[in-house]
Amino acid sequence: MKKYFLLICFSFLTFLAFAQEASDIPPRPNPPRLVNDLADMLRPEEEQALEQKLVNYNDTTSTQIAIVTITSLGPYEIASYAYRIGETWGIGGKGKNNGILILVSKNERKVNISTGYGLEHVVPDAYAKRIIEQIIKPAFRQNDFYGGLNSATDQLILLASGEYQAEPKNYQDGGDSPLLFWLIIGLLALFIISRIFRGGGGRRGGGMRTLMNPYGGFGTFGDFSGGRGPFGGGGFGGGGGGFGGFGGGSFGGGGASGDW
Repeated sequence: MKKYFLLICFSFLTFLAFAQEASDIPPRPNPPRLVNDLADMLRPEEEQALEQKLVNYNDTTSTQIAIVTITSLGPYEIASYAYRIGETWGIGGKGKNNGILILVSKNERKVNISTGYGLEHVVPDAYAKRIIEQIIKPAFRQNDFYGGLNSATDQLILLASGEYQAEPKNYQDGGDSPLLFWLIIGLLALFIISRIFRGGGGRRGGGMRTLMNPYGGFGTFGDFSGGRGPFGGGGFGGGGGGFGGFGGGSFGGGGASGDW
């Protein structure tokens, strides 16, 4: 009887410990957001610019990159704290596990990048550590929290490019119309043609040069090294819809941590 009593007590204490840990994790945001500046380290327009960029990326690829800033870790180690947030919130798609979490603790001056199971091979621990050391830390030491997070997310987007694609939209359910897409393409083509003819004569090839990048290709998706990516984020503003919510992804403990 005494053995069973001790077992019950141990189970109860274990349950209390898990309940305490769960209560220390910030609740899943409602309404859902990818950028959760709980420590007030970003200006509102900076938070919105990051949010819009990451929402656009999620809509295009289904990969979810979340940013969370907290005031303090308390008694917890940042990697385990980040892991619990990723698991509790379900960052990434269910089955794809394509979530990434950047966790910043203000008081301890620590940062962590955690990757879901599905992205550990494209953002290995060494790459995550390099992003922290070479991008986030120098910016954070200058109190440029937005610049560090913006450039870090650009690099993560670059690494994860092409790994996942979002499900195609059902146009009958209120998605964007294909007719609107082709109308935009047609208007863009007319604009390009007018620029080419306008650039002829006095400026040889002037119109065509506006379409070519320095490496001989036409157009570009964005300059990640300058903090300007294909999903926005280089400036403040933008458009598009809101974030629909986390998909139930899982984390395996991959990633890296550092302090500044």
